Amino acid sequence: MYEWNYAVQEMIDWVETHIDCNPTLNELSRQIGYSKFYCSSQFRRIVGMSLRKYLAGRRLCVATIKVRDSNRPIIEIALECGYSSQGALTRAFKDAYGSTPAAFRKNPIPIPLSIRKVVLNPSHYIKKGVVTMSEYSLITPHTWVEFIPEHKFIGIYDTNARGYWDLEKRNDFDTIEGILDSMIPFQHPVVWSHHAGWFYQDENKGYFYGAGVPVDYVGIVPEGFEIRDIPASYYLVFGHPKFDYLKDNGEVMKRVESLAWSFDPRILGYEWNERQCQIYQRHMPDHRGYQVLRPIVKLS
Repeated sequence: MYEWNYAVQEMIDWVETHIDCNPTLNELSRQIGYSKFYCSSQFRRIVGMSLRKYLAGRRLCVATIKVRDSNRPIIEIALECGYSSQGALTRAFKDAYGSTPAAFRKNPIPIPLSIRKVVLNPSHYIKKGVVTMSEYSLITPHTWVEFIPEHKFIGIYDTNARGYWDLEKRNDFDTIEGILDSMIPFQHPVVWSHHAGWFYQDENKGYFYGAGVPVDYVGIVPEGFEIRDIPASYYLVFGHPKFDYLKDNGEVMKRVESLAWSFDPRILGYEWNERQCQIYQRHMPDHRGYQVLRPIVKLS
């Protein structure tokens, strides 16, 4: 049932490594081993857009980042990314962002970049019946204290959401992800872009997703986002080191959150500070692993 999720993810991964070479449907179909018709139709069914539109969005994203992060001639970037001329890149840029590449380079702002799609998740892996062992060993989560300085947070706050998967169901979620990708140059060094977690509004616990920015940030707040001042605080961190996302994600998250939500900080001389600060969540399976950070203050 999920065979095509694997095939389409393979297509997406191949596109990412060949984006500067103008990959074609012919090349993709040969790579995957299915006809052009099946590759095209299944890509649209699973990704929700045509392969041509996806390629155009990813090509523009790569070009946009090169325009933003370098001083290279724009015509050179345009040709390198598969555009026939600087004018062709400028037209695509204005259609997508309402700005020219030159104007954006002078004044980078949050924009909805076309992000790399991910069409595989742990549920697909489980339903496929794969039972091979993970290369990592699952452990009891560690606990330690971390200080996060004062900062601002620009995010989507939803009192009805309980986790990432609730936000992912939103019709505008791809746009949210693209905007957060574009905010990486402005991100806080500790609370970077694509940070998530939980917050309290009155007695309601909701979920947020966004980007930390320095306390002196005065840039644009994208439409639909809000900006909040987050005071400095110490945090109790509950974490598991890097793991195999497809095989072990559910078990790792269960272990970390079971400890995080049941832990009594008074045994360490603290109490929770969750009315003043947010509860952060770091989900980086290939790097830091999975962490839940709950703000604390010393018991008086």
